[in-house]
Amino acid sequence: MLSAILSLSLLGVALGLILGVAARRFRVQASGIEAELQAMMPGTNCGQCGYPGCAGAAAALAKGEAGATCCPPGGRELAEALAARLGLSLDAAALTDDLPRVASVREELCIGCTKCFKACPTDAVIGAVKQIHAVIRDACTGCAKCEPICPTAAITLSPVPVTLQTWVWPKPVLEAGPATAAATGLAGANA
Repeated sequence: MLSAILSLSLLGVALGLILGVAARRFRVQASGIEAELQAMMPGTNCGQCGYPGCAGAAAALAKGEAGATCCPPGGRELAEALAARLGLSLDAAALTDDLPRVASVREELCIGCTKCFKACPTDAVIGAVKQIHAVIRDACTGCAKCEPICPTAAITLSPVPVTLQTWVWPKPVLEAGPATAAATGLAGANA
């Protein structure tokens, strides 16, 4: 028994060392701009941009093959940040910030065809052949890949319900003028 544990431990250490050396020796160097752009992306790897994950989108952005608006989940804020980083001009009026959405399955329409969970990049749809499917809300990114594939239109995308965990206080709008300065206490300090 002791010899088996010792031999497996030595084998694990030896293979670990080999993997560590191989990782350093054969590492692929990514360009600095690609790594920076990938860090800016949301990291959902949903494929809505048409590239294989956020790494593929970052590589296409770095090469100039994709526009700053290529990432729908990132919204306006990400598009503006990407345009500023890459030095591109951006028409922000054409961008809309959609509310986050999540898929749901209408059980009375689901026939269990399995097309939806084969298309889901995050494995948020669960079910089996000829059984009703369901969506794990925490895993759903709202990429909408499952909605057009469903032959019975059983999958619908709806806005994420507002709860204590998802509610966000809207940013205040600062109005210019003397009333704003008086309200913030700046008028008395300047007098």
